[in-house]
Amino acid sequence: MVTPVTSVTSTPSTMPPAPSPAREEEGIGPEAFRALMGSHAGAVAVITTADERGNPYGFTCTALCSLSLDPPLLLVCVSNTGRTLPVLVERGEFVVNLLHGRGRRAAEAFAGRTAERFSSVPWEAAPDSGVPLLREDSHTLARCRVDRLHPAGDHTIVIGEVVWTDASEETGPGPLLYGRRRYVAWPD
Repeated sequence: MVTPVTSVTSTPSTMPPAPSPAREEEGIGPEAFRALMGSHAGAVAVITTADERGNPYGFTCTALCSLSLDPPLLLVCVSNTGRTLPVLVERGEFVVNLLHGRGRRAAEAFAGRTAERFSSVPWEAAPDSGVPLLREDSHTLARCRVDRLHPAGDHTIVIGEVVWTDASEETGPGPLLYGRRRYVAWPD
């Protein structure tokens, strides 16, 4: 039996006052936007690809999401100023390495701008394509073919068709998450 509610108690609002319309028209700056998005935890991935000579490229990413089941599409947001985007576009394929809770070393290595990122973590070239795989630091891998590109501000939205994955229903280490400027492992 459901008990009806006879009264509702109101508590003072803890929300800050709404900004003035003039302030909204001005927009927010990069630091405020970073603070906003940093408060939203996301799973951590490393996106990898390779140039025509087999030189590996990659970066840490939390801007990744599913887009379509049929066909299987995902999207990833790639910085226009990084070295990986031109190689990814030229190559036409990339790997999404979804990091597990013990993959923080890879997340940190690929978050920096150093060229030696691949020397600090174990990786292997995929046998058929040579695209880098970070098996030791990942709980799941997905190989993608570039489907479309959409410029958006200082990033490009890359839509990839998933052509292969090792994802399964088996349990293993949980994903690595990033939010509030820190890494946290999903509880196993």
